[in-house]
Amino acid sequence: MGRNTNVVNINKDLDFDEFQNQVDNVLIRHRSILDIITKLNEYTARINRAVVKSSTSCGCIEINTSKQDFNKNSLEEMKNSMESHISGSLCPGCREILLEEIGAYLFYLAALSNALDVNISEALYKEYSNIKTLGLFSLK
Repeated sequence: MGRNTNVVNINKDLDFDEFQNQVDNVLIRHRSILDIITKLNEYTARINRAVVKSSTSCGCIEINTSKQDFNKNSLEEMKNSMESHISGSLCPGCREILLEEIGAYLFYLAALSNALDVNISEALYKEYSNIKTLGLFSLK
């Protein structure tokens, strides 16, 4: 499955720096690094649960796994043969739940970055540069 390009009502001028600063302004109760990392773990689990519930409760997506075939002649062939194991599409309700959980995760990721004085935009740019430079050889 490809990236969803049906994005609606998004302020494309919002950047990670602005988001990170806003998180710093509003985060009060969970400012401890211990609170932040446990909240990150909590929202990772909530994202995973939302994906599973989309399949097991709602049924808008199906997850059908099989062994991935890495035995290809080229990295490009390998990339093109890899499966997401997802069929179907998220319904609006499941999409909304995932957006909320991912948003909360990003909030606590920004909080962690603030606590450790790490700039998310810098991390994003560094990762982007690595994958752009290495291309398929980054093998993520």
